[in-house]
Formats: sequence, C-alpha cells, structure tokens
Amino acid sequence: MDYLHDIQSFLPGIVVAVTGLAAILITAFKKGTKSVYFVSVAGLVVALALAIQSLFGDTGTAFSGMIVYGGPAAFGSVVVLLGSLLSVILSREYLQSFELETGEVYGMLLFATTGMMGLAVSNDLISLFVSLETMSVCLYVIAGLWYYRKTGAEAALKYFLLGAFSTGFLLYGIALIYGATGHTNLIEIAAAAQATPLFLAGVALLLVGIFFKISAVPFHMWTPDVYQGTPTTLTGFMATASKSAAFIAFVFVLSRMLSGSETGDWTQVIQVIAILTMVVGNLIALAQDNVKRMLAYSSIAHAGYLMVGLAAGTAAGYSGVFYYLFAYTVMNIGAFGVIAFYERSKEMDFTEIDSYAGLGFKVPAMGVMLSIFLFSLAGIPPFVGFIGKYYVFAAAVQADLIMLAIVGVLASAASVYYYLRVMVFMYFKEAHREYSLTSPGTLFKLVLILLAFLTIYYGIEPILPGTGLFELLSSFSYA
Repeated sequence: MDYLHDIQSFLPGIVVAVTGLAAILITAFKKGTKSVYFVSVAGLVVALALAIQSLFGDTGTAFSGMIVYGGPAAFGSVVVLLGSLLSVILSREYLQSFELETGEVYGMLLFATTGMMGLAVSNDLISLFVSLETMSVCLYVIAGLWYYRKTGAEAALKYFLLGAFSTGFLLYGIALIYGATGHTNLIEIAAAAQATPLFLAGVALLLVGIFFKISAVPFHMWTPDVYQGTPTTLTGFMATASKSAAFIAFVFVLSRMLSGSETGDWTQVIQVIAILTMVVGNLIALAQDNVKRMLAYSSIAHAGYLMVGLAAGTAAGYSGVFYYLFAYTVMNIGAFGVIAFYERSKEMDFTEIDSYAGLGFKVPAMGVMLSIFLFSLAGIPPFVGFIGKYYVFAAAVQADLIMLAIVGVLASAASVYYYLRVMVFMYFKEAHREYSLTSPGTLFKLVLILLAFLTIYYGIEPILPGTGLFELLSSFSYA
C-alpha cells in the first residue's frame, strides 16, 4: 500500500480534521475565541484550495478502494468546503450576539465537515457509514446550542432520536447487503449482486437511512423543528453542506452499486419519493408564517427536485444534481445569512413573517440581496436556481420521465408564492413598530455580496462564451 498516495488523495479532509483538533486544543489553553476562528477559517481556505486543485488532477481510488478522489468526488468536496467556510465566516458575529460563540462550536463544525468530506468521496459502505455518523453526531451537538430554549432542546432531542433510529435502518441495510454479496465496496457489490430478497431488503433499508439524511418525504418530520431550533447561520450549514454530502453519497450508491440490471430497478421508488417530496414540501411551505420553517419545508422540496435528476439515472442527471447542489449551497446560505443579520436585532422576532413588514427599506442592500436569493430559490431567471432546475428537469425529459418533470415544474411554480410573500411583506407592508438593526461587519457584508454575485453570475454563465461549470461536470465519470 502506498500510504503517502492515500494521504495525498484525502488531503483536504485531513487538513480539516487537523484544524478541528487544533481548534479544540487552542480552546483548552486560551480563553478567547478569536484565535480559534482564524485558525478554522485558515484551515478551511487551505482545504478548499487543495480540493479545487484536485478537480483538475487524476482520478482513482485510495485506502484499498474505500474512497475515490478527483472528478465528481473532488467537486463534492469543493461544494462541502465552500458551504462550511461561508457558514463559519457568517456565524461569528451572529453567535457573538447571542453569546453562543465558543471554541467547541468551531471544532464541531470542522469535525462535521470532515465527516461530510468522507461522505463525498466514499466508495465503500463502511466508509460511508463512519463518515455519516461523524457528521451526524457533530450536527446533533450544533442543533442543541440553544438548549435553554424550548425550540433548541426540541431540535436537539428530535434530531438525535430520529437520527439514531435512521442509523439503525442504514446499518441493518449494510449488514444485509454484505450478507447477500460478501462485499462492502460499491463496485464489488454491483459485480456480485443478485436480486434476491436479502439483497433487495438490504438496499431498501439503506435507502431509508439515506432518505432521512436528505429530508425526503416521508422521512422529513425532523427537518422543520431542527431548522427552527438551531442558530440560523448553523441552520444554513446543516441545510447545505450536510445535504450536499448526503446527496453526493447517494449519487455514488446509485451510479456504482445499483446501476446494473442484476441489482433491481430502483428508478420507480426514487420517482415516487421525488414526487411526494416535491408536492408535500411545497404544500406545507405555503402555510408557514415562520420564515425558518418555510425555508425548512422549501429545502424538503429542493430535495425532491434533486431526486428528479437521480431518477433519470444518466450522466446528465448526475451532472445536473451536482450543479444544483452548488447552486443550492450559494443561494441558501445567502438567504439564511440575511435572516441571521435581521435576527441580531433582539427587539423583534425576525423569524416570523409579520416582522418583515417594511424591512426592505431599513437596510436596502440587505433587502435586495434577500430578494435575489429568494428569486433564485423560486427558480426565476436569470438566477442560478433556474439553471439548476433546468438541468435536472431536462435530464428527466431526456430519460423519458416526462410526467416527473411536469410535476417538478408545477411544484416549482407553486413555490413562487411563499418566496414572493416574504418580499411582499418587506416592500408593500408598513412596519408595526420602530426598531433598530445592528450594523453588520465588513467581512459579513462581503460574504453576502459574494453569494449574491455568484447567484447572478452562474445564472447567466451558460450563455457566456467558454467552458462552463456544467460542461466540467459533464466531463466526469460517475460510474
């Protein structure tokens, strides 16, 4: 075994893990959190640079075939690291304003990111399970930061109990698959699999565990309560980085383990779950008056859109899913970042939509940026959310899943109502009372401006000359 090659292939993940250990050690010896914050940001920047570099390098396997590197795995690592880095930067001022900033929080964020990166490169059910649990345990802790609030305690308890329950399904599914094939490596499972009751039961249980992690209906019940009870910038981290990692692992399971004719046809199952997820997520989001719960149900709907690309089961579908994950990370972290800015004013509860009355004129730049992110989430051109939806729906049409694409388009059209409703309150309703907003820091503003720029740029990038992001993703091999 070439250990140096193995370490180099997972170097971004190792950098993040070492940074997490450094954050915990610094916390043990220093009282302030400034050093921990800068070390965390520096570690994530270095890891992101290494991941971007590996995008254009070789592809292959490492650690006895347990992980893959390069190609789609490298892009998955870039998306996870981008979400983590932006969330850490946006979180500092927000956590300080609620006296929640500690070195341990940054440590948990970094260790969760390590687990997510393991998920994004997993080529084996063992590495997938270990990475998933590393991520999940850290997220349980993050969800409970507001343990002294009823919503915070409820978020942590629900997430932990339901997460442990879903882990049982996942692990039992892995055990049955191993019993049926004698392998845990995704490629070797595909080669040895037969559509026996034991194998099919194992795959079904494995998919239940994955459906829970991506908030697919009917395994979504934890999502609104956890999103509502978690500090807002960290909700953005959970909604983007962790969902991206789980979806990337899902893509590899489908493209490498379940792509053969001997493993059974799971397309119908994914189509049904996708339709349920899009319809239920959007319908319940329509009735929400709490903005964070609305975004939680909308994230469930977005999981449904992503599953449309998975149901296609083609390279174009998988490329569309990866593009959508990037788009979703950019626009969703931006939306949660602006909401977090408003929440720092403790004079009103800015998670309720009534509180947004007249808010667009208080700090005009923030109102404009929130509008950009919400337009993009609704799938309105010329923003990146529209392009992401176009790619996954187009892949479904090319795969003759016309009805699935039609349901997706109609569900997306329905989502326009609850996104625009926020803007109606911001610009067409008068404020109920006077209040002041805390001025954001320079770095906080720059990150939101960058996210708004990326949301617009990648919305028009496909019509610009030169090779675009989707062409890069289409050049990857997902099998």
